[in-house]
Amino acid sequence: MYDVIIAGGGPVGLFLAGEVALSGASVLVLEREQEATPPWKTLPLGMRGLNAASAETLYRRGLLEATARASGADVDTLGAAPEASEAPAPQDLSHFAGMTLDAADIESTALRYRLPGPAMEGFMTSLAAIEHVLSERAATLGVEIVRRADVTAVTQDDHVVTVTAAGRRYQGRWLVGCDGGRSTVRTLAGFDFVGTEPLFTGYVAQVTFADPDRLPLGFNPTANGMFLRTPFEGHLGMMDFDGGAFDRSRPLTPKHLQTVLRRISGTDVTLTEVHLASSFTDRAMQATTYRRGRVLLAGDAAHIHSPLGGQGLNLGIGDAVNLGWKLAAAVRGTAPDGLLDTYTGERHPVGAAVLDWSRAQVATMKPGPNAPALRRLVHDLMSTSDGTTHVYRTTSGLFNRYDLADEQPLVGRTAPDFRFADGIRLGELLHRGRGVVLEFGAQRVLRDAAGRWKGRIRYAAGRARNDLGFTALLVRPDGVVAWASEHTPDREAFAQAATRWFGAPDT
Repeated sequence: MYDVIIAGGGPVGLFLAGEVALSGASVLVLEREQEATPPWKTLPLGMRGLNAASAETLYRRGLLEATARASGADVDTLGAAPEASEAPAPQDLSHFAGMTLDAADIESTALRYRLPGPAMEGFMTSLAAIEHVLSERAATLGVEIVRRADVTAVTQDDHVVTVTAAGRRYQGRWLVGCDGGRSTVRTLAGFDFVGTEPLFTGYVAQVTFADPDRLPLGFNPTANGMFLRTPFEGHLGMMDFDGGAFDRSRPLTPKHLQTVLRRISGTDVTLTEVHLASSFTDRAMQATTYRRGRVLLAGDAAHIHSPLGGQGLNLGIGDAVNLGWKLAAAVRGTAPDGLLDTYTGERHPVGAAVLDWSRAQVATMKPGPNAPALRRLVHDLMSTSDGTTHVYRTTSGLFNRYDLADEQPLVGRTAPDFRFADGIRLGELLHRGRGVVLEFGAQRVLRDAAGRWKGRIRYAAGRARNDLGFTALLVRPDGVVAWASEHTPDREAFAQAATRWFGAPDT
């Protein structure tokens, strides 16, 4: 019997598998695909954007440089100048409804609690690249991956989950569905999945144009929808506001794609060949809870939405890093009461906000007689300093705050990458997926107290190059601040926070 079974070997499932396996738990990944890198996962169709929060998560597990290299990103640009004391302004910014904004307009106050470090920016990647890195990590940690294993049955009792896949039965203490928007695990385990129906059918394709110059690069809203051309040769995206009627209902023939493209673009552009094509919609749905007994959901299995703004992969990675250490604690038997339930409590509101963000973009892009006026208004508002800052705060993923019932404004947020005088950074201390206590004063007030959670919490002390006014912090394995002190650290307050998140101390 496995400690954890994960259905789905995409980026979310693989990252989660590694997180749980860091604790020494036995993990099985069941993946329906036969190939590790089918063509639709490579560039350009497999292109995805990692936001700053996802880059930070990879950095905190020692995976950032490998992912950047596999993605073709410039590794030399990672990080900031060693002598910098404050975080530099971001260089790039996600779009809103196809409208690009200038990162230079972001207010400096938005960078509060941000310190320079290797993970300052997101970057473009592909599903194939990130899965390659995460598969290697999983294999190193002893994760077992079975391919061509489509889940067909799920049952559970108070102690065991039984999964049938490809005619075989597997048993585990926990099951996590990371098997995509049409999740079999979600259906078989009886999760409610609610939300809004689609307004458009979207298309993404790799084609050959007879006359590519007839279509400009970038996002191009029109009176009949939107089309997108990227610098990748033959890479085409379209949005046809037909209520989602065509999605997966009929074959994506070259004739159909050309008809839709000509109608949306208002040109007589010709497609001579279609190499790969798929469809999608803006259906926005979310599971009402991410846990039912011993079955949990993460990534697209828990929530689906349109790809506008590139939030899907990032939302899933956030799910995985939040759930992984909590599930590992449950396996070890050290999880305090209710720890696994905080997964839904913390991540469900984040998912709901992303769904609303995608809905707002679709509403802004929907064609109609009033659409140009609405787009101009939204563009003008977004282009202000407040508007640009709002987009950055929403899409970077760095400004989510979990409600941890603490009024200290840093608690519940991602921790700054504090750097000690000897050069050691917080991100490096998180590589093994344990909690971290940072103490910046000359005294070692919390050293003995932190030692009572041996193997669960790591203690680090010293002078920080910029402590932002803090004397001590407790950081969860997912990089979220669980407790912070701006005065002489209170051992009792620290112990209460540590017990809440890491269970009872060692006797």
